[in-house]
Amino acid sequence: METTKTTIWKLDPSHSELTFKVKHLMISNVKGEFQNFDAQIVTEGEDFNSAKVTSTVEANSVYTNNKDRDEHLRSADFFDAEKNKELKFEGTDFEKLDEDNYKLTGMLTIKGNSKEVILDVEHGGMVKDPYGQEKAGFSINGKINRKEFGLTWNAALEAGGVMVSDDVRINGELQFVKQA
Repeated sequence: METTKTTIWKLDPSHSELTFKVKHLMISNVKGEFQNFDAQIVTEGEDFNSAKVTSTVEANSVYTNNKDRDEHLRSADFFDAEKNKELKFEGTDFEKLDEDNYKLTGMLTIKGNSKEVILDVEHGGMVKDPYGQEKAGFSINGKINRKEFGLTWNAALEAGGVMVSDDVRINGELQFVKQA
């Protein structure tokens, strides 16, 4: 009987980014990123279908190119980073849709609130880098409602509407290294 080999893929942080966009004043998007995060993929054999995906993100690493906004996002109004040091994702299903596309379902925890989310994943391919390491690339996209995770701060605008939309778009460009 042949046993399937478990393969671990670890995030290459120097070739990865995790960004988000949220509508501000209901007229344009503001982009932010998390500068410190980690992720891992565990596969059975060489196929990513049904892979186990996990990730942690340091709440304090949020960066929007505006010091005051970054501090506000770290405060209790949003991430409450002093009490809630990490955002966590625990994948429950990684389903192959076609040659390059997957649907990743999992539990996202922000500020102690957990909710199932579904992310679209595009597999960019696999290649050996100049140092002999096998790499795999993925692009992820999804949308969450920030209020479902306890990020409820907002301000009404005089002309109607609100300062910050509830919907947050998540994007990741992620590169992983196959572990020997």
